[in-house]
Amino acid sequence: MGGTIARVEVALGIATLTAVVIAVTALAAKIRVPAPLVLMVVGIAASFVPQLPQVQLSAEIVLIGLLPPLLYAAAIRSSVIDFRAQASAIAVLSVGLVVITALGIGILVHLLLSVPLAVGVAIGAVVAPPDAVAATSVARRVGLPRRIVTILEGESLFNDATAITCLRVAILAMTADVGFGRIGLAFVSAAGGGVLIGLVVAFLAVRIRAAITSARLDNALSLLLPFAAYLPAEEIQFAGLHVSGVIAVVTAGLLIGHKAPVVQTARSRLSERMNWATIQFLLENAVFLLIGLQARWIISDLADSGVRPSKIIAVCAAVFGGVIVVRLLVVAVSRAVLWRTGLMRDGSWAQSAIIGWAGMRGVVTLATAFVLPQQTPYRSVLVFAAMVVTVGSLLLQGFTLPAFARRAGLHGPDPREDALQAASVLESSSRVALETLEEIRRPSDAEDTIEQLRYRITRRTNEMWEHLGTGSDVETPAEEYRRLRMATLTAERKEVLRIRALGQIDHEVIEDVLYGLDVEESMLTVLEDQTGDVSEAEPLLTRASLEGDCEHLQQAPHVIKPNGPAVCEDCRREGLRWVHLRLCLTCGKVGCCDSSVGKHATRHYQDTGHPVMRSFEQGEKWRWCFVDEELG
Repeated sequence: MGGTIARVEVALGIATLTAVVIAVTALAAKIRVPAPLVLMVVGIAASFVPQLPQVQLSAEIVLIGLLPPLLYAAAIRSSVIDFRAQASAIAVLSVGLVVITALGIGILVHLLLSVPLAVGVAIGAVVAPPDAVAATSVARRVGLPRRIVTILEGESLFNDATAITCLRVAILAMTADVGFGRIGLAFVSAAGGGVLIGLVVAFLAVRIRAAITSARLDNALSLLLPFAAYLPAEEIQFAGLHVSGVIAVVTAGLLIGHKAPVVQTARSRLSERMNWATIQFLLENAVFLLIGLQARWIISDLADSGVRPSKIIAVCAAVFGGVIVVRLLVVAVSRAVLWRTGLMRDGSWAQSAIIGWAGMRGVVTLATAFVLPQQTPYRSVLVFAAMVVTVGSLLLQGFTLPAFARRAGLHGPDPREDALQAASVLESSSRVALETLEEIRRPSDAEDTIEQLRYRITRRTNEMWEHLGTGSDVETPAEEYRRLRMATLTAERKEVLRIRALGQIDHEVIEDVLYGLDVEESMLTVLEDQTGDVSEAEPLLTRASLEGDCEHLQQAPHVIKPNGPAVCEDCRREGLRWVHLRLCLTCGKVGCCDSSVGKHATRHYQDTGHPVMRSFEQGEKWRWCFVDEELG
């Protein structure tokens, strides 16, 4: 009976934790405050409520139960290409900064508490790594540039491995002499072994997935993959040297995510994306609540330590201030060095300052603090210092980061720029699709079918182009189509549900029909969700890395005076409605875009061969070459 009651209490605790996460996250969204920070404050307050049971995290729960799925969820949606482009900055932050912070904080603690240097380095390793969850969740909510998010994400995915290796070496040094050779071997073993196991898991997962056609089996397999990479890595040792499970999970996740579009079915990818998004949402936010819930018992242990309050305050202030100062200095110095050596070609000082300030700690810092041996001198003080760094960095840097970013003039990606890039990609893919259609069509294929395919292929591109422009009260064709189709989908679903209620059609048949309607509805809303608000006043330019260098763009002017009124005269003459306007940079002809019924800009190119046009919408300065299909 006692075991049953205990299990019920655990289940009730998990259900309560989930309910609080959902409720607080919804509230935080309404009051426009980052949900992780609100959850942590709620957890701190709840930890001091006498009626609530004490929630005490262990290192095993965090490092084995929470860390692998959190790392994997972040890794599979990260870009190998982006990480490679920022490899130098990520390496400096995830390895160099962690080691320097561990040594710097180690010296401070050694001097303040008169403990062995190995103990100081151990707590330095604990507080050194910014947390993957904290960094990326807050950075994305703040709306930082993608380059900064990529660097923070890459750093936080790999720095835990460096910190855990430093901690293991420091704990070993508490009882034995450890030479530089041993330290070097520890890092090589952790990194090399982790990468090797991650590669093996990714290779096997890709081969298995290529043979699976069931979305349910594929998604069930994906739930095992983070643990399939983490657990073997953590169990393997070479002459007492550990392999990094963190690096194994991240390596496997990055490669599996990179290969997903090739080896998975579309249905599997959709299901997996939703599953892992839900898992990540719950775990990420639960982590911040759990951090706050540790406050009461950590402070209770501190009260029993017998250490003077003044010394506790001095140690906590030194460690907290130290991690901030060391990070800012290392980021500034490393940027200067990388810039001079040519290893970094982009990124302003403002961006570097934001990266330096965004070093928020999370649950991994608290979890690794629990790994400190019980006989460690001043252990309760050191664990409390880890909590101060975690809570302090989340509150101080988490709440001030949005204002800091605004003062630095930094902001997230421009939705219109995203739409411009997506439109150029779809333009290219649609061209290839249309060429392929002409190659594979048979003489017996109906012309109506071919024309319908052409329309569907080009419609996606036109929908994306429609997200550009200054916006108006007039519906674009895509908006008009979505409105009408959503209404008819609702009517279809209502009728299917009526038929289901009669009980005359098999349930599986009804479910398949409803699934088809749901897929179509999700396709109708995906572009709307991705592009967001495109009515910003900032001029829309083509990103330098995407600018075409074809001869037509080089020879064409950037601006030309229109040869008539700022309207599509062809549309006016034919009684048609235009969506957006384009300007020919050869003759100044103003025509409507391809989303417009008349498509007069394209027809003008076909009639005259004038290769380059420019957007004639207010606030847009991009050009397009019809011949080479390049932005400029």
